[in-house]
Amino acid sequence: MPSLNLLADATAHLEPPFAVVDAGALDANAADLRRRAGSTPIRVASKSVRSRAVLERVLGPNLTAAQQFEGIMAYSPAEAIWLARAGAEDVLLGYPTVDRGSLAEITRDRVLSGRITLMVDDPAHLEVIREAAGSDRARPRVCIDVDASLRLGPIHLGVRRSPLREPAQVASFARTAKDRGFRVVGVMFYEAQIAGLPDSNAVVELMKKASAAELQTRRATVVGAVVDAVGSLELVNSGGTGSLEVSSSASSVTEVTAGSGLFAPTLFDRYRAFTPQPALYFVLPVVRTPTPTIATVFGGGYVASGQVSKSRLPTPVALSRTAQGILRGGLKLLRNEGAGEVQTPVATSGARIGDRIWFRNAKAGEPCERVDSLHVVEPDGSVSVVPTYRGEGKNFG
Repeated sequence: MPSLNLLADATAHLEPPFAVVDAGALDANAADLRRRAGSTPIRVASKSVRSRAVLERVLGPNLTAAQQFEGIMAYSPAEAIWLARAGAEDVLLGYPTVDRGSLAEITRDRVLSGRITLMVDDPAHLEVIREAAGSDRARPRVCIDVDASLRLGPIHLGVRRSPLREPAQVASFARTAKDRGFRVVGVMFYEAQIAGLPDSNAVVELMKKASAAELQTRRATVVGAVVDAVGSLELVNSGGTGSLEVSSSASSVTEVTAGSGLFAPTLFDRYRAFTPQPALYFVLPVVRTPTPTIATVFGGGYVASGQVSKSRLPTPVALSRTAQGILRGGLKLLRNEGAGEVQTPVATSGARIGDRIWFRNAKAGEPCERVDSLHVVEPDGSVSVVPTYRGEGKNFG
């Protein structure tokens, strides 16, 4: 474990718990995302990063564009406002919102209204935005979220997002938005059943291929219908870390989105098309050794969101000892206890009180909600400390 040894040595002076970013792995993952996207621009999903300093490492100090990464997909309007005021000129709000205070701030500010694009998929969203704007003269920028799931008869494969799906339906909504004074600048398709599903077996792989083929045709038809209804579009967004190759190959797509691939959480360990390098860890101290083969650490209940299953649990990957680096891997959680609120037992041998156990989380950005800072370790062993959103006193919901 040469990379983990470097990280362990560089952070040996720290008191756990703390979080570590492997800068070399982060940069390598960014390069691999660019490779996989071909020449298609990549929008960074901020929910999977949740640190302005890390966003700046990828997008440049102005949070605008660097090496094929262009723009940010924010997850809340308050976050979008904060990033736009920090210099980001192209912020796409990835989800609809009914936060009237933030909508009023965005739509009534000339700079913010030009930098932030709101997500909509229902006439009710238009009404909320218009009421918040307080003026018919405001022309908010909006992007239409389109259902990208696969439907096989009564079977729905994918996430439950937009009610808009068919070309005529999307075009009609786009026309309504335009008639009400909105600037329809884009459409978005997030194919979660491709991007977020590991290649676990042949059935899954066949489903993903079928879904990609269906969406390729329907997406192009939807885009054409919307263009006919409202004129040219600035962006057609698609994809996620797990589907960059598929999305970027579509002629109708102008940009893809990725964020989780920068940190490479465990949910991305079983994809055939790419092998990211783990870049984000959290480190917890051993406080008990109830048996010679069990070490209990303080904390550990960093369970990822989503369906309740083993795949959402954090994964212990190594045990380290101050000044001795990584001693062993092969650790695992106990089936009957999992990851605990205050303590987590881990199966491992020879652990001592005061040792450290290194974990990877199942999803990317959520661990950053647990810590105020990230310890970024460069390939030469130097360490810088950068704040997370929480560390900057920001809570975006």
